[in-house]
Amino acid sequence: MAYSKEEKDFDLTNTSSPVVQDGDIYSTPSDDPLGSERPPLMTRLGLTADSFRQRTLADKHNQLNKTLKPRHLNMIAIGGSIGAGFFVGSGGALSTGGPAALLIGFGIIGIMIFNVVYALGELAIMFPISGGFYTYSNRFIDPSWGFAMGWNYVLQWAVVLPLELVVAGLTVNYWDTGVNVAVWITIFYVAIIIICVFGVLGYAEEEFWVALLKLSTIIIFMIMGIIFACGGGPKSGMYGEYWGARTWYNPGAFAQGFYGVCAVFVTAAFSFSGTELVGLAAAESENPQRALPSAIKQVFWRITLFYIVGLFFVGLLVPHDDGRLLGSGLIDVSASPFVIVAVNAGIPAFGDFVNVVILFSVVSIGLSGVYGGSRTLTALAEQGYAPKIFAYVDRAGRPLFSTIAILAFGPIAYVTLASSGETVFAWLLALSGLAALFTWGSICLAHIRFRAAWKMQGHSLKELTFASAFGVYGSWVGLILIAIVLIAQFYTAVKPMSAYAFFQSYLAAPVVIFFYIVGFIWKRKAWIKTSQIDVDSGRREVDFEHAEELRVKMEHWPAWRRVLDRVF
Repeated sequence: MAYSKEEKDFDLTNTSSPVVQDGDIYSTPSDDPLGSERPPLMTRLGLTADSFRQRTLADKHNQLNKTLKPRHLNMIAIGGSIGAGFFVGSGGALSTGGPAALLIGFGIIGIMIFNVVYALGELAIMFPISGGFYTYSNRFIDPSWGFAMGWNYVLQWAVVLPLELVVAGLTVNYWDTGVNVAVWITIFYVAIIIICVFGVLGYAEEEFWVALLKLSTIIIFMIMGIIFACGGGPKSGMYGEYWGARTWYNPGAFAQGFYGVCAVFVTAAFSFSGTELVGLAAAESENPQRALPSAIKQVFWRITLFYIVGLFFVGLLVPHDDGRLLGSGLIDVSASPFVIVAVNAGIPAFGDFVNVVILFSVVSIGLSGVYGGSRTLTALAEQGYAPKIFAYVDRAGRPLFSTIAILAFGPIAYVTLASSGETVFAWLLALSGLAALFTWGSICLAHIRFRAAWKMQGHSLKELTFASAFGVYGSWVGLILIAIVLIAQFYTAVKPMSAYAFFQSYLAAPVVIFFYIVGFIWKRKAWIKTSQIDVDSGRREVDFEHAEELRVKMEHWPAWRRVLDRVF
């Protein structure tokens, strides 16, 4: 069957024949509650009373906007989740494990994330459904497990919001402003609320520019790292003479042996947390089949170039026994190894700049928490696993009540100002610490089960418009590595022989078990047999004639272009 250009574009993005109006998709003009006329700009931006009215779209699987650009997805993928875990937490990991353990821990988590994101990309392109990975767990694994993963993810991001607000407030105190941290928490909280008013485009634009700032900073740091290691730093600093790899010999490559390596895993997992948001954002992109593959490929460069190479220079330039790495209190931005390098080099102004970047980063992660938590809560409501009010999506494409619910966790940040605030902060951190590992494991398992059902129901790999780089084997590798990391974290949790220390390290596990039990009692549904898995509902209709033409065209590309397409 021949398709016009318009039909081809439609087949790549929708599964019915709707009327499209600036992100609103209706099966007929009469389905639009405000009529078939184009909504005013201020309504589409969410700034009028009409923008808060409920949306009714033909696509029951996705009521959200589809307005994200490829540049948004690319930046969300490559730099969206780089935050305090990388800029500050890496210092504690270096102190605990040493430079070799730092690279081993982040390298293993990086391999795992690579496979997780590719598996997620394959599923997200085939099933552009709101809620992303939670929905995949629900459909391909076990509805009760999907319930647990959905609520676990909502709780993870709801807790991250007050955490990041506190970190942002304390980061400003690096400059000794004399202003109470509560004032800064309030300012950043209001800023996040204002950005949320503009919906997904507000989030995407903020992520684009902040990610660009973060990546630029890391690139500058790596260039400086090469110069400093070669002895080209200011003569007034420590790196004015050849430095080399002396920190790997004295005080050494490892700080606490095997225990130190295991302890680094959690910091690495926390630092990579949020990588999966690119799959969640795919449901709100203009054309995920074209934009998402490129965004997925960017994750490889973030892992290798920004994390591994960046932290390699951190381990070269900062001894793991530097007392400043331990920090003090809830967070001490002077404990950031990036700041320590700037101070040691005799250029503290760069340290000030890094702290500005840290400030923007933590606010960005807080906003990501609102985005990720609200979209997942909306998907839970659509599946009947949360009160129906959270399924409400307004005319501006905002999951209104879900967003309000996640924002309501923000004031918890003020609790940390009390005398017991540090204890509260530690327990909140414990809730979010391992949560991402369960999410990633579920993505890998969902991909494995999808492929099994896809094959059983007579489909071939040629029907997949985007396939995971290493297929099912990659997902098995990711799943096994996640199991290893969980075992390693269990070891570090029980080593102190303290119940308090154990639950602070492993609190996410009993929370997931609790949600699973609740989900099973509520729905009375368990493991889905492969023959019962639904691989059709919400699946993107693909113009295979057009896809085959593109495949043949790519086969005739020169080798250099095929390589570029594979990595970019």
